[in-house]
Amino acid sequence: MLVITRREGEEVVIGDPQSPIGIVRIAGIKGDRVRIAFDFPREIDVHRREVANQIIAELEIPAVVAKISPKPASGQV
Repeated sequence: MLVITRREGEEVVIGDPQSPIGIVRIAGIKGDRVRIAFDFPREIDVHRREVANQIIAELEIPAVVAKISPKPASGQV
């Protein structure tokens, strides 16, 4: 994991500096809260960790159900 120290208004460029994938900017700091702005193309998903975990859990449920569901007998649909 890379840890970078930034001040309010400063940015981190992700990818090739001439054609970056995206930019992360420190939008504001109030007390122990930091506001972060993400500038990425719409086709790149950006999620908070708790949302990402929920998406993963929802994707795993059908896989678990498929493993425990009985297969139909031959000739049945």
